[in-house]
Amino acid sequence: MRDFIRTNFFPFKATYKTSDISNLLKSQVVSSSSLNNFEIMDISSLSIIRNNSLVFLEKKIDDKNLLSKNVHIVSDIIDNKNFYENITIVKNLSDSYNKLLNEIYFHDDHIDMQDAFDFVDGSYLSKFSEIHSTSFIGKNCVISRGVEIGKNCIIKDNVTIKNSLIGEDVIICENSSIGTTGFGFNLNRRGSLYLNPQIGTVIIDDGVHIGSCCTIDRGKIDSTYIGKNSMIDNMVHIAHNVVIGNNACIAAQTGISGSVKIGDNATIGGQVGFAGHITIGENVVIAAKSGVTKNVKDNSVVAGFPATDIREWKKKIIRQRKNGH
Repeated sequence: MRDFIRTNFFPFKATYKTSDISNLLKSQVVSSSSLNNFEIMDISSLSIIRNNSLVFLEKKIDDKNLLSKNVHIVSDIIDNKNFYENITIVKNLSDSYNKLLNEIYFHDDHIDMQDAFDFVDGSYLSKFSEIHSTSFIGKNCVISRGVEIGKNCIIKDNVTIKNSLIGEDVIICENSSIGTTGFGFNLNRRGSLYLNPQIGTVIIDDGVHIGSCCTIDRGKIDSTYIGKNSMIDNMVHIAHNVVIGNNACIAAQTGISGSVKIGDNATIGGQVGFAGHITIGENVVIAAKSGVTKNVKDNSVVAGFPATDIREWKKKIIRQRKNGH
């Protein structure tokens, strides 16, 4: 999966050093230690550690990888002070994440998001986007800041693409929205004023086909990824941080919750629903209308709710019919 430059999509509002964190968060701060005061250049997840970045830790963890780069930890777990020298302990991690990222970055869930467009052949194309000359853009499309579209792509009418990197030979059909805001919020503080900023991207690899009326949310910090030659049918929703391998085939009205990982060569029937944070192996087949609530091993064929081995599912159906259900 290719990396990306965050500020191509989400420009800095201002430059801050780690020593500014306490002033930005004010009453949220419990304690702060910043032995290495550096300019904040990025945000990191535990999966990808970027230099000169902030890392938000919601659990107690002694991760040696966090010492490999210049990072400052923000956490609401007091015991994390035992593991890291550059750390700010806060009362509420979600509120602190929101406050810091809203102060550091422009993003499209704030009214002050910055972009500039040219009206070209019936569509609005950002002056800060890159579209290869061999690609076709239909009518009434919006291609936003930082978007890159590779060779020989076809973007059909009424498509919105933001915060995305599109490979070569990709087709995106009518009325789909790519790179939209992920469903990130605190269940205890709902509403548009408390959204967790989603400042990742969508990466769509070469040869992907995306049907009509699909939505693919950008990652929260890293990327939502669609692997090479994958086929996405109409009205499919793919949530933030989902990773789909190569050669996937996903039928209509499927919904994939956040942070699901799907291996290569998956075949997924229509109206399948996935719970979040699960892993689906390679060469898996999932029958239509299944509800997938737990990990699925390589080479499995599953069906039903909750999705189980299809042979067991069929036996269950036969037993139910014999009992008059």
